[in-house]
Amino acid sequence: MTLRSLPVGEHGLLIEVDSGEAAEALHAELLRRAAARELPAVREIVPAARTVFLDGLADPGRLATELPGWRIPPLDRGDSDIVEVSVRYDGPDLAEVAKRWGVTPEEAVRIHSGTEFRVAFCGFAPGFGYLTGLPERFHVPRHATPRTRVPVGSVALAGGYTGVYPHSSPGGWQLIGTTDAVLWDTARNPAALFTPGTRVRFIPARGAAGPAPGPAPGGTAP
Repeated sequence: MTLRSLPVGEHGLLIEVDSGEAAEALHAELLRRAAARELPAVREIVPAARTVFLDGLADPGRLATELPGWRIPPLDRGDSDIVEVSVRYDGPDLAEVAKRWGVTPEEAVRIHSGTEFRVAFCGFAPGFGYLTGLPERFHVPRHATPRTRVPVGSVALAGGYTGVYPHSSPGGWQLIGTTDAVLWDTARNPAALFTPGTRVRFIPARGAAGPAPGPAPGGTAP
């Protein structure tokens, strides 16, 4: 694994790797070393698409010089509990996603709900997780022009990721369903339903209606 370290301020270190899977493996190894007290004291370890950020290091430069000698084992997806999320596959983009996949909407539902996902990292909004697991042939692009408002609980796809909008917001992902799952609740510990490493499976809701018409993409959202 190729690691490139970049200092961030006096106590931060950003580590770049070559792929999302490498970032997940590095994040898992950092957590393991932190739990085993094999890592210098650190305040936060934050994974992203192809980076892991460490904050609160007393001597980031020292860790940066040690990293090239590390052996990062392949990601162990383990057998931790799976979070099941009930979904009504009624999103306005389901038919278009199915067309891109070359299948019927019913088959698209079967493919999505038959996939075991894993939270690679979080961001965008509190509670929003970027879930990986769909094979590359099922990756889909974002809308060229985002919607100005995506309803809370929308289950969506973009690139190689699946996500659930924790609250209403602008967004350009392809909407394939909706869920009543609460992604972020400050009265819960942890507040986030999805945290990096969480295994997730989407379960079709009983009696759910088929694809519903929805507003066309438009507006000026980011």
